[in-house]
Amino acid sequence: MSGTGRRLERLLERLRERELDWLLVGVGVNLRYLTGFTGSNGLALIDAGGRGRHRFLTDFRYDTQAAQQVPAGFERQIVSGDLLAAAAGALGELSGGSSRADARRLGFDDAATSVKQHVRLLELLDSGWELVGCAGVVEDLREVKDASEIEAIVAACTLADAALERVLQGGLVGRSERDVAIELELAMRRLGAQTPSFPTIVAAGAHGALPHAEPRAEAIVPDALVTIDWGAQLDGYCSDCTRTYATGRLDGEAQDIYGLVLAAQEAALAAVRPGIGARELDAVARERIETAGHGERFGHGLGHGVGLEIHEAPRLARTADDRELRVGNVVTIEPGVYLPGSLGVRIEDLVVVGEQGAQRLTKLPKELQTVG
Repeated sequence: MSGTGRRLERLLERLRERELDWLLVGVGVNLRYLTGFTGSNGLALIDAGGRGRHRFLTDFRYDTQAAQQVPAGFERQIVSGDLLAAAAGALGELSGGSSRADARRLGFDDAATSVKQHVRLLELLDSGWELVGCAGVVEDLREVKDASEIEAIVAACTLADAALERVLQGGLVGRSERDVAIELELAMRRLGAQTPSFPTIVAAGAHGALPHAEPRAEAIVPDALVTIDWGAQLDGYCSDCTRTYATGRLDGEAQDIYGLVLAAQEAALAAVRPGIGARELDAVARERIETAGHGERFGHGLGHGVGLEIHEAPRLARTADDRELRVGNVVTIEPGVYLPGSLGVRIEDLVVVGEQGAQRLTKLPKELQTVG
């Protein structure tokens, strides 16, 4: 069975638990996850009744693309008008032969559907249909990556690592943060990335105290810390990594902060295992930083899931829900300490949760490196 076939089987189990008859999946990463379709206009109707009458709808621009990408388990329908109207018509057609008189429960993503779309869907369907909010039903499946997904994320990490190594060969001192960021994004594209996973962060000196600093035109100076946060998107899947480098001799405070963040990050990596709570794992790193007197300077969470999107569940933070890590989760481990007006240090790895703990996917060294 193909990857998309296994995903559909897992999804159908969830839909049966909710006593749904059909699920409407709109364009976006959930549609790509279930069908492989990468175009910008498409809908899928998932038959939850076990009859296998899944339907994929798109317009003429994607006729050939859909034939290439969407698996044979979906009947493909090319629509000349409004996709939502066509989907409502298809539901009437497909449900007409059901042996269940009450086969009228349609699941939809109520977190991504606008009020206008909801009203429109109610107008299009006859009165026998019940709309059932199903936000998160596909996202929950996406939290646990299958082997093909992990392979894709590993490839994205390998590409991103190689791109930064290439950029660092040209040094950092005297170049602007913006130039380094642009060169790094260009290097990723030249190595095969479709796009960066997110806007690249390059922040030197006091600017590094901004966790989401935007690269500036100012030149990177000697004897400072430089934080670089970057990632590549390859075959739809993202990577995410942060390294902080020295550009020369550092004072004692900078060295101490770097050592503290590294120790906190290594402790959290060692604690990764199936069954550990998201808040519990965050606390492993946070308690070390708090003990050193810098707890208020670690203001973000320890990490987040990564996959088709750069920020996915599970979220690792003191404010996270009570979920536990599962085998197949891919998460970042990224503690940081930020001293306003002085410096910032963040060290981040992307890991997959295995039976025995964390497998690190980002491979660049983490011991403090000096790049002139």
